[in-house]
Amino acid sequence: MHKDTKRDQKTIDGEAKTAEVQWHRYERARDHGHNEYLEMADKCNNFYIGDQWEKADAQVLAAQKRPALTINMILSTVNAVLGEQTARRVEFKYKPRNGGTEDTASVLTKLCSAIKDANHYDWVESEVFADGIIQHGRGFFDIRVDFDDNMVGDVVIRSDDPREILLDPDAKEYDPNTWREVFETRWMSVDEIEQIYGVEKAEQIKNIGINSNRFSADSVQYNEETTFGDARDSEEQSSWARSMEEEKSVRQVRVVERQHVRYEPCYRFVDPETGDTKKVPNTWDTEKMEEFAYRTGVQLIQKVEKKVRWTTTADRIVLHDDWSPYETFTKIPFFSYFRRGKPFGLVTNLISPQEQLNKLSSQELHILNTTANSGWIVEAGTLNGMTADDLRDQGAETGLVIETNPGRIGGLSKIEPNRPPSGIERAAIKSAQFINIISGINEAMLGMESSEVSGVALQQQTMRGQVQIAVPFDNLQRSRYFVGRKILELVQQFYTEPRVFAIATEGMDFKDEKDQQLGINIQEATGEIINDITVGKYEVVLSTMPAKDSFDDSQFAEALSLRQVGVAIPDDRIVEYSHLAKKFELSEEIRQLTGRGEMSEQQMQQAQFEMEMQARMMAAETAKAEAEVMKLEAETMKIAAEAAMQEGGVDSPEFEMRREEIEADLAKAREQLQLRRDLASLSARSRFDQTALSTKGKIIQDRASQQEKRRTELVKGDMTRQMERERAAYQTQQPRGNPQNER
Repeated sequence: MHKDTKRDQKTIDGEAKTAEVQWHRYERARDHGHNEYLEMADKCNNFYIGDQWEKADAQVLAAQKRPALTINMILSTVNAVLGEQTARRVEFKYKPRNGGTEDTASVLTKLCSAIKDANHYDWVESEVFADGIIQHGRGFFDIRVDFDDNMVGDVVIRSDDPREILLDPDAKEYDPNTWREVFETRWMSVDEIEQIYGVEKAEQIKNIGINSNRFSADSVQYNEETTFGDARDSEEQSSWARSMEEEKSVRQVRVVERQHVRYEPCYRFVDPETGDTKKVPNTWDTEKMEEFAYRTGVQLIQKVEKKVRWTTTADRIVLHDDWSPYETFTKIPFFSYFRRGKPFGLVTNLISPQEQLNKLSSQELHILNTTANSGWIVEAGTLNGMTADDLRDQGAETGLVIETNPGRIGGLSKIEPNRPPSGIERAAIKSAQFINIISGINEAMLGMESSEVSGVALQQQTMRGQVQIAVPFDNLQRSRYFVGRKILELVQQFYTEPRVFAIATEGMDFKDEKDQQLGINIQEATGEIINDITVGKYEVVLSTMPAKDSFDDSQFAEALSLRQVGVAIPDDRIVEYSHLAKKFELSEEIRQLTGRGEMSEQQMQQAQFEMEMQARMMAAETAKAEAEVMKLEAETMKIAAEAAMQEGGVDSPEFEMRREEIEADLAKAREQLQLRRDLASLSARSRFDQTALSTKGKIIQDRASQQEKRRTELVKGDMTRQMERERAAYQTQQPRGNPQNER
C-alpha cells in the first residue's frame, strides 16, 4: 500500500513538472513575437473589413463635428488577389522514386483526389490563403487522421485560426519539419474538458477554482460575481483580499497543445535490395511491425532519431502526454511573404497609405464644409428680428432670409473663405496610387481600366500585375507541396488495411461519369497484394489549373479554334467540352453515328458479313485479272507461232510492234493482278485482326469482371473482420485524450 501511494505521488509530481515546463514554453513563445503578431493581425483584419479609425480619434473628430471618412481601397485590392487564387486550383500527383511503381503512383494520385473531394480542399485552401494575405502573413492547415466516422481512420484537412497557433521562437525556416515545436491554444469550458478528457480531469480543473492556484490570469478565467465592493479577479489584488476570497468556479481554462521534437530510439524498415529505409509508425506494436516486415520482405533496424511528442495541458493539469501517432507535425503553414523567419501579409504594408488616404479625404471634406459656412461680419444694430447668435446657427441654411434695419444693409457682409489647398487633393490621389504600387494590383486587374484601352494592352497590364503578386502564389505552391507530402505520409502510415474508395471522375467517356471503385492493399489468393500503397517512396508533383467552370470554357473555346484552323477534332469531343445537359449521352450517340464508338454484337456481325462479301468480290476480281493475264500470254504465243510460219519470221517489223503492244498489256494486267492480291491479303489480315481483337476484348472484359468480383468479395470480408477487430481494440485500448480525437 505504501509502495502504491509513493508511485502515485511520483506520477503526480511528474505531471506537475510536465505542466510547468509546458506553461513556461508557452509563455516564451507568446512573449517572443506572438503578442505582437496578435496586435498587428487584429489591425490588419480591421482594415480589411473597414474598421480603420482608432476609437479615440473617431471620438475626438465626432466631438468637433468633423467627418471621419473610410475610403476602403484595401478591400478591393485584397479581393483581387483572393480572386486570382480561386482561379488557380491545384491537383496533387505522385511519381515513383526508390521502390515505387507507376501503377501505385497512379493509385496514390486517385486516392489523394478522393481525400481532397471529401474534405472540400479548395474551400479550405481559400480560407488559409485569405488568412495569410489578410492577417499579417500567417495561415495554417491542420492535417491528421480522424476516427469519428471510420474506425480505421480518414485523413481530414482543416484550416486553423492563425491567432491560436504559436510558432517556435527559434525557428526561421518555412518547412515545418525543421521546427522544434509548435503550439495550439484555445479556451475550453469544464464541460468540454469532461467530454473530451474525462470526469477525473474535469474535477482536477475545478480544484483550481477551489484552491485559487493557477499559473496566471491568462491560464484560467473564473466566473465573476458582483459584490458591494465590486471585487474583480486581477493580479493586483492584495494578499488579504485573496485570503478572504470564497470558493470560485472555473468558467474556462486555457488548453495548450504542444507538438515538440525529441530524440529517441526508433525502429525502421530497411529494403535489403535498395537500402532505402522507412520509419515504423509510433502506434505500431512489435507484433504488427514484425508481421509487416515478414509480409513485405523488409528488415527491421533500430536507431536514434527524432520523434514527435504530443503534450496537452490545462494550467497545472496534464490532459495528455504521449508520443504522437504521426511522424511529423500536423500543422502546415502558409506565409504570404516570408523573409528569414519574419512572415508578413499584404495588408501589413497598406495600412499607412490607407490611413493617409482616410485622413486627407476627411480633411478635404471638412474644408469644403467650412467653406460653405465661412461666417458673417455684422455691425451692431443691423439685424432685424434675429440676433447674431441666430445668424451664426442659421447662416449656412439654404433659402435663408435676413432682414436688416433701414439704412443698415452695409453693416452685413459674408466673410470670403479661403480657397481649399490644392495640395490636399493631390496628396489624396498619391495615397491611392501608393496602395496600387505597394500591392502590385493595377487598374487592369481591378477591372477599372477605361474603355479606350485596347484588349492587347489590357492583357499585358494584367500580366504585369500578376508578376507583382507572384511571391505569395509561389509560397502557396510551397505550402501545397507540404500538404501533398503530409497526405502521402498519412495514407502510407494509416491506410494499411484493405479498403475501397469511390473515386469521382469526369472523364471523356460517358461511362467515366460514374464514380469508380478503387481498392488498395487487396491480397489475392496467391498472397500477392494489389495496390499496396504502404511500400515505396514517391515524390509530390503539383499541377495548377483554372477553376472548373473557367477551365471548361477555355477548353471549349480552344477546341473550337483548333477545329477552325483544320485540326480534325471529333464532334463528340467538342460536345463533351460544352455545357449542354446530358452532354455525355449526346457524345456517345455521336460516336455511334460516326462509327467511333463500341459496336454491339449485331453491328459486329453485320460488319463481318460485309467484310466477307467484300473479300469474295475481291477474290472474283483477282480471278478475272488472272484469266486476262493468261489470255494475253496465250495470244502472245499464238502470234509468235503465226509469225514464224510467215515470210520474215519473228524479226519482221509488224511482229515486233504487235509483240510490244501485247507485252505492255501483259505487264499492265500483271500489275493489276498483283494489286488485287495485295488488297485481298490486306483485307483478310484486317478481318482477322478485328476478329481476334474482338475476341480478346471479350475475354479480357470477362476476366476483369470476374477478378473485380472476387476482389470485392475479399475486400468486404477483410474489411468486416478488420472493423470487428478495430472496434474491439478501440473499446478496450483507446485512451482518453488521444490527440487524434481531440477535435
